[in-house]
Amino acid sequence: MKKIGILFGMEDTFPQAFIDRVNSKNEKGIIAEAVAIDRVVQNQDGEYAVIIDRISQDVPFYRAYLKNAALTGTNVINNPFWWSADDKFFNNALADTLGVPLPNTVILPSAEHPTDTTGKSFRNLKYPMDWEGIFDYIGFPAYMKPYAGGGWKNVYRLENKEEFWEKHQETGQLVMMLQEEIVFTEYFRVYCLGCKAVRIMQYEPRNPHHLRYVIDGPPVDKKLLATIKDYTLRLCKGLGYDFNTVEFAVRDGIPYAIDFGNPAPDAELTSVGAENFEWVVEESAKMAIAAAKKQKPGKINLTWGTFIKDAAGGK
Repeated sequence: MKKIGILFGMEDTFPQAFIDRVNSKNEKGIIAEAVAIDRVVQNQDGEYAVIIDRISQDVPFYRAYLKNAALTGTNVINNPFWWSADDKFFNNALADTLGVPLPNTVILPSAEHPTDTTGKSFRNLKYPMDWEGIFDYIGFPAYMKPYAGGGWKNVYRLENKEEFWEKHQETGQLVMMLQEEIVFTEYFRVYCLGCKAVRIMQYEPRNPHHLRYVIDGPPVDKKLLATIKDYTLRLCKGLGYDFNTVEFAVRDGIPYAIDFGNPAPDAELTSVGAENFEWVVEESAKMAIAAAKKQKPGKINLTWGTFIKDAAGGK
């Protein structure tokens, strides 16, 4: 018997719907359940063929558990090693190499010294930094956000340099990105599962959270949709995320990738809506079943993006 587990936190609707959907398909030798952990011993586990990870970004103990499970043969979705190494600034750098349009972006040193460091720890930074060059490259208005984070936490829209200096001081030890504002006419959030199944959703990020997914929106140009699908697949294959969302802001007909490292994306019925919820439940169930069938006990069964595979193959 191969078991598919889902590891989750505060979600109410998606985890049980996923379990029920997998089990309703009555695949011989495959069952799904909520992951149950009573102890974690080094290099011992192997209970699950596949685990869908929805929470380890917030619980370091779970991340350690998943890495250990992966070593013993579990296909963890998404790859916990890559997820631990990834960040949004690197996402942008990789996307640029993949030919996906992006807003101009720079990374900034934290406003406060990290714990256990002093000014002496930063002797390799030029002082002052080329702030005028940075501001000229980005322009204003601009967005400032953590280089590694999500959930729209600690995101600032800045009108000018004076506001930048004021708000940057509020960010403490967070390492922030400064990013060009894309004044968009259309905005999309895109599910991508298994680096192949794509669902493009009209989205309004300026609305309250529960109203951001647009229902019965205006028609969208088919060529634009095809381009968004192409860019989504490029990004997810490059990063190696099997469960991800990608966001695009469209300016002058060009979709700019705004946020595309979301390995535990929102899948709650109350926010994504019934049709999107049905799609993600069905596609995630099919993806997990396929992964369980391919899983080889005792082997490494993780998905690695083309960036890692190309790098490893070049040595």
